[in-house]
Amino acid sequence: MGLPLLGETIHFFKPNTTSDIPQFIKERVKKYGPIFKTNLVGRPVIVSTDSDLSYFVFQQEGRCFQSWYPDTFTEIFGKQNVGSLHGFMYKYLKHMVLNLFGHESLKKMLPEIEQSACKKLELWSNQDSVELKDSTASLIFDLTAKKLISHDPEKSSENLRENFVAFIRGLISFPFNIPGTAYHKCLKGRERAMKMLRNMLQERREKPRENPSDFFDYVIEELKKEGTILTEEIALDLMFVLLFASFETTSLALTLAIKFLSDDPSVLKRLTEEHEAVLRNREDAESGLTWKEYKSMTYTFQFINETARLANIVPAIFRKALRDIQYKNYAIPAGWAVMVCPPAVHLNPDKYEDPLVFNPSRWEGSESTNASKNFLAFGGGMRFCVGTDFTKVQMAVFLHSLVTKYRWEEISGGNIIRTPGLQFPNGYHVRLKKKEF
Repeated sequence: MGLPLLGETIHFFKPNTTSDIPQFIKERVKKYGPIFKTNLVGRPVIVSTDSDLSYFVFQQEGRCFQSWYPDTFTEIFGKQNVGSLHGFMYKYLKHMVLNLFGHESLKKMLPEIEQSACKKLELWSNQDSVELKDSTASLIFDLTAKKLISHDPEKSSENLRENFVAFIRGLISFPFNIPGTAYHKCLKGRERAMKMLRNMLQERREKPRENPSDFFDYVIEELKKEGTILTEEIALDLMFVLLFASFETTSLALTLAIKFLSDDPSVLKRLTEEHEAVLRNREDAESGLTWKEYKSMTYTFQFINETARLANIVPAIFRKALRDIQYKNYAIPAGWAVMVCPPAVHLNPDKYEDPLVFNPSRWEGSESTNASKNFLAFGGGMRFCVGTDFTKVQMAVFLHSLVTKYRWEEISGGNIIRTPGLQFPNGYHVRLKKKEF
């Protein structure tokens, strides 16, 4: 359990520069087995690398376990953030988000997503090189912010995304709220972003639009209802989390996807063939992607699954035991946190042959398209990520535009630093050129 109060926090937060299971987890699994206890930031935690226990934890949401994150996360994401809410309130917010990012909404958004991807790729192809993580983050953030709050960075006097960048840099850091520290900068980034969001919401409330079309319009309508359980603070915290989660996770996945394509010409060839077939089978060569074409991208979905498996975008998912629980030969005391570790499941050689090898074909004929015992890339149970389909649409459309219209070369390989909370690929530069037909 480590040192008093501090526990094993220092070892836990140590960055990892490999694609393998974090060393902290690996060492303890070897010593204690797939389920072990530790102490993080003064809190006793059960760590699960066991797919059966992890699945059990997700399936028992609201009965034996509930969502939980350390106090530092709550301070960063807001006390009313969706991860800290339970029961009816959580279901209510989930329904709100699904109204915006459900299948019917995504079908209508498809042309806009394609147009946005084409516009950015055209811009990048006229530059000497692009740093992919930052560039794809800009693409995703602008699209999501437009959908959520009709934010146009070209017309705004303030840069909303800059505040999120400052926020991210200190997100996984020791909670020393002292000027100059990463954590302090993180809180200041959140404070500035929340101020901008609050001002935008206030302006919209004062001048409501005749034709509601974004999330703020939906929030304003809900706030007007008599006896509503929604508050402005809950709505703003939700908005903050949605903006952060959408662009940070998807841009990471896209960056790694392009890296994987650069490293494996055979995968790039097969992916390109699938997307070129979509164009060949189209009656009108000038028309955009249709929902039917998107749903036909079988190999693309296998590619996205494999990218998500190796990317391990969310390396740790926390829950809290609501009562004493007996699981097989293990006793989980009430009040203890349980940390599910997706990388340990995704990189388990007993579950995946050659787990560190990028192989989209391993998903052929697989039912694991979203969540299963052995695939936790988007969470599981009732808290399965509501933005999963939005992420897949954005990735598939971007890849379609990229492989059918452009070729690229790697300028610098960059590096990936993994921590228990996030990964930061940076310095991965490529040069894009239009394909000649």
